[in-house]
Amino acid sequence: MNLFISAVCLFLFCYCQQFPSESHDNQSNLNQTEEEFDYINEDGNTIQERFPAPPGYERMTTDSKSFANYLRNFPLKPHGSKVYLYNGQLKANQDAHVAVLDIDVGTTDLQQCADAVMRLRAEYLYKNELHEKISFHFTNGFEVPWSKYSQGYRVAVNGNKTSWVMKSKPGAGYKDFRNYMNLIFSYAGSLSLSKELTEKNVSDIEPGDVFIVGGSPGHAVIVLDVVEKTGGGERLFLLGQSYMPAQEIHVLKNPVNEDDNPWYSNQISENLITPEWLFNKNDLKSF
Repeated sequence: MNLFISAVCLFLFCYCQQFPSESHDNQSNLNQTEEEFDYINEDGNTIQERFPAPPGYERMTTDSKSFANYLRNFPLKPHGSKVYLYNGQLKANQDAHVAVLDIDVGTTDLQQCADAVMRLRAEYLYKNELHEKISFHFTNGFEVPWSKYSQGYRVAVNGNKTSWVMKSKPGAGYKDFRNYMNLIFSYAGSLSLSKELTEKNVSDIEPGDVFIVGGSPGHAVIVLDVVEKTGGGERLFLLGQSYMPAQEIHVLKNPVNEDDNPWYSNQISENLITPEWLFNKNDLKSF
């Protein structure tokens, strides 16, 4: 019996020694003198205004017309806003976010995980009149370009078979665009999106990149902004997501940090720990 108790104690000691190093994998490496820094500017109206770069870090330079700049300047709802579902009900878990993006979620249970990533990407392209670049694949591999849909073609789905049929008047207005996106949300997801993206090393992480696990269930979170250590090296980043059921897109907390610091570090040995999903550092991809 004494031998058994000793063995159990030794196991628990070793386990407790190992766990903290894993749980702090994506903790921002900010030193003691920076702990008094206000990570959240409650009066900020956009992502870069709400979340100032921590001391010793600066935002990466981006082109004014880039997807990265679009995300960085995305408007936010007032500080303290709660996350709502598509049906107007509150999300059960209100402890996963630090801010809510000022964009609707729709009225159906469609805009979930990867859908939110596709929505932000498509909204950026639509706003900048890059219509020819708006295109996504259904899970079965069928490609659905916005340029085809806006001509009046619609997708006929019969089991796993899909085809184009001329069924409507041409239209490229915002209402048409939103109807197109709802179609994409219905037949695309993390599995199809993961195949469209390109693998990327986490050391080169940039705004607009995506941590994604394709499958059912799968999940995806988008990199909303990135700051880099002055002089180069470590990068910190903010993450955004929707989840199930369909819900407002929100900026995630970093559950590893003990304060209100929402920044994640790219100095990841293996796992990226987010409030509602565990990713691997190799899950990073880009458009």
